Amino acid sequence: MDKLPPLNALRAFEAAGRHLSITAAAEELHVTPGAVSRQIRGLEEGLGVQLLHRGHRQISLTSAGEDYYRAVTRAMDDLREATTRLNKRAKRKQLKVRAYTTFAMRWLIPRLSSFHAANRGIEVLLTASLDPVDFRKEDIDGAIRLGDGKWSGANAYRLVSNILVPVCSPGLLAAGPKVRKPADLRHHTLLHSIARPDDWAHWLRSVRAERDVDARGGMTYQSSAMAYAAAIEGQGFAIAQRFLVAADLEAGRLVAPFRQAVDMGDFTYYLLTPADRKESPSMTVFRQWLLAQFAAQQ
Repeated sequence: MDKLPPLNALRAFEAAGRHLSITAAAEELHVTPGAVSRQIRGLEEGLGVQLLHRGHRQISLTSAGEDYYRAVTRAMDDLREATTRLNKRAKRKQLKVRAYTTFAMRWLIPRLSSFHAANRGIEVLLTASLDPVDFRKEDIDGAIRLGDGKWSGANAYRLVSNILVPVCSPGLLAAGPKVRKPADLRHHTLLHSIARPDDWAHWLRSVRAERDVDARGGMTYQSSAMAYAAAIEGQGFAIAQRFLVAADLEAGRLVAPFRQAVDMGDFTYYLLTPADRKESPSMTVFRQWLLAQFAAQQ
C-alpha cells in the first residue's frame, strides 16, 4: 500500500485495540458496532494483514496487530498533541508590535515576561526596525517610535522623558585622564550610534563645550545598545538616553560623571496605534500596561 489508510479506519482500530472491545470502541466513537467492524475489516483488507482475533463477544490483537496498534497509537498521540498545541495557539490573541533594537533589548524585552505572565491570552510578537511606520500598508498593531508626537494616521501616547547624559565605566573614569568638566571629554573617545548621530552635539551645545570637544569624533556603532556595551567595557564615553541605562547606573556598571543633562522635551518615545482602526481589547491591555510601567519607573 503506497498511501495512508483512511483516518476513520485507523481511529476505529485504535479504539478497538485500546478497549479490546468492538462495542466499547463504538460507544466512544458514537457509531454502531457494525460500523466499527466494517472499518477494521476494510483496514485489514487494504493492508493484507489480519489485525484482530475475533471470538465470541471478545477480540484480541494478533502479533501483527499489536505492532501496528503501537505504531498507530504513537501517531494518534502525536496528532492529538499537535492539535492541542495548535488550538491553544489559535486561542491566544497576537499583538504585532515594532520597536527599536536598543529600546527592545534594554527596556521592553526584560519586562515582557511580566506582561505575558499577567496576560496569558495575549502574545506580543515583537520586531525591531528603524523604518518609518505606515499602518495603512503594514500588518502591525502598534509601534514604539522616537519623534515629536505628531504622526499622520496614528494615535501617539507619550511614554518617557528623553534625557541625554554621558556615561562611562567606573574603571575608565578612575584610570583615564581626569574628567572634571565637559571640556575634558576631548581627552577621551566618544561613542556614537548611527541611529542617533546628533546626541553628542545636543549635549555639548547645552553645556557650552561644543568648541572644546569634537562632537563627531570617536567611534560609531550600529545601535545605541552597542555603544552602551562598548562604554561598559571601558572603550569610551557614550551619550545615553538615561532611562535605557538606568539599570546599569544603579548596578554600577556605568557612571554618569556630569550633573548636566539634556531633556529633549517633546522629542521622545511614543507608542503609536492606528488612528483609522478601532483599538482591539488586547492592544488596550498592552497600552495600559506599557504606560503603567513607565509611570512606575518615573
